[in-house]
Amino acid sequence: MKMLMIMTSHDLLGNTGKKTGFWLEEFAAPYYTFLDAGAHVTIASPKGGQPPIDPKSDTPEGETDMTRRFKSDPAAQKALANTVKLADVKAGDHDAIFYPGGHGPMWDLAEDKHSIALIEAFFKSKKPVGAVCHGPCVLRHAVVDGQPIVKNRRVTGFTNTEEEAVQLTNVVPFLLEDELKRLGGMFERAADWQSFAITDGRLVTGQNPASSTAGAKHLLALLG
Repeated sequence: MKMLMIMTSHDLLGNTGKKTGFWLEEFAAPYYTFLDAGAHVTIASPKGGQPPIDPKSDTPEGETDMTRRFKSDPAAQKALANTVKLADVKAGDHDAIFYPGGHGPMWDLAEDKHSIALIEAFFKSKKPVGAVCHGPCVLRHAVVDGQPIVKNRRVTGFTNTEEEAVQLTNVVPFLLEDELKRLGGMFERAADWQSFAITDGRLVTGQNPASSTAGAKHLLALLG
């Protein structure tokens, strides 16, 4: 199994002057879930190299077993520090694609033409596409057969109430829940901060950081 993980390269939280990036648990949990299942994992990002970690996800409060494992794993740290450039990635070389969240992807990956083309290529090849938390923002411009990929599909992602809770409703470029609904997605959710992941066809989405492992397991299940 060859898994492709796409990370954000964006580190500015709108016009707040604060830093953002990817959410550490949303990388670490899927990464180890894939590795432990025997998969080979390639990590890519728009700029290549070290993607920015959201500083809020790298605190004692944000710690999980998976983030602790990452912190004591030089090989994983090296792999993350040396992501390949998104433009150099080919869909044909991988069996499934997965997007961790964090707020960063809302600015770069949601609009990235290489990412959009990759997602569409995976869909056309009937290969699984997964995304967790803010990760489903990458589906915003992706179409298949002339329709938004999320149209008439069951989807989830970071909810409006979760965005309110972190006080970023007026900072993000769009609200993910509203956008998925606008595109015709059938948005579902669990309680805020609870693990919740959905598979619809070849598409897997997870609601929030707590859904990272579940989302990765759903993706692996599609690969049998």
